Amino acid sequence: MEVRSIYKYARISPFKVREVTREIQGLPVSAALDLLSFTPKKSAFLICKTLKSAVANAENNANLKPDGLVVKEAIVGEGPTMKRMMPRARGSGSRVLKRTSHIRIVLSDEIEVETRETRKKKREQEKKESRKHAIVGEPAEKSATTAEKASKTKRAAGKKAKN
Repeated sequence: MEVRSIYKYARISPFKVREVTREIQGLPVSAALDLLSFTPKKSAFLICKTLKSAVANAENNANLKPDGLVVKEAIVGEGPTMKRMMPRARGSGSRVLKRTSHIRIVLSDEIEVETRETRKKKREQEKKESRKHAIVGEPAEKSATTAEKASKTKRAAGKKAKN
């Protein structure tokens, strides 16, 4: 099941917020909250607020437990831009763009949380499978090694001819 939360019209540039949202995507909620609490940026505070809201939505509306949730996506869109004027030299003025952003966080309990142990088991399993394929496919490897040897001898012959 997916649960979402949206923070609209946040008074910060989307470019600044995307930098932090990239870091929490795919993380479990507890790890994402820890990461955000130790990130010294205004955007981290706003994202943390939105993430906590999404967790509360999951608990109250969908009856999900927060420890099984993962940040499926954290998207930042552009909100309306306020245009202001700033006085400049010789009586002229320049435009100042005050950007806003919409922060959308989607949590899911269907995504498998990948921990160090599961990654390690996955690597070991891949090694075992590659060994099995190596034993079964020996003739193909031998032909590849003979082709490599042939190319090496051609190179060596070419070098001798130049000298």
